[in-house]
Amino acid sequence: MVDLLEEFEQDASTVGSPVNIDEFKLWLAVKVGHEKVVEPEPDWAGKGQGRSADSVINTLFVHLNRYAKMYSKAAIQGSLFSTQEEFIYLINLRAFGAMTKMELIKLNIQEKPVGMQIISRLLQQGWVEQRTSSTDKRSKIITLTDTGLRVLDAQMPKIRQATQIVAGNLSHQEKLQLISLLHKLDNFHKPIFESKKDSMDLLDTVLQDYLTLKN
Repeated sequence: MVDLLEEFEQDASTVGSPVNIDEFKLWLAVKVGHEKVVEPEPDWAGKGQGRSADSVINTLFVHLNRYAKMYSKAAIQGSLFSTQEEFIYLINLRAFGAMTKMELIKLNIQEKPVGMQIISRLLQQGWVEQRTSSTDKRSKIITLTDTGLRVLDAQMPKIRQATQIVAGNLSHQEKLQLISLLHKLDNFHKPIFESKKDSMDLLDTVLQDYLTLKN
């Protein structure tokens, strides 16, 4: 601690910063944040035979998606919901308020035909209602109804249980780390998805125009 205080005082005098406990805490946080922590490389099936980390990540994403769907199915068992997409659409409308059909579909990262089918089912159930946009007569604004809110609230306890189970046995800090990594991946893939590039050239285009790996 004495060595750290001396180092802090030297740095502070160099840049003309005040020497007090608050400045020391900020300095220490930055110093610790820049320290490189070397963690042992994880092992995985097939690693010795040349199986890449990319392959493992893709496989685990597929597995985790299936696990999440299993818990979502259990969460709506015996309810009025037919699919997990239905309650996810309602959750987003409650969280973000009224929006156009396309905004709602894009928020859920789905193709337009699939999203329109989900919205049609929600309209038929009376869980949402639509009105013409005041700024664009071609667009329809989707709003959560009182009936939709009641149906959603009735199922939320089980939905929360499912989301808690999906996060599994991760610690709070591990959850924060995972959120950061998943956000980074989402920010990479989302603009590619929204660009609606032709599937024939998609892989080559992404590798050439978007993917820059730094070892």
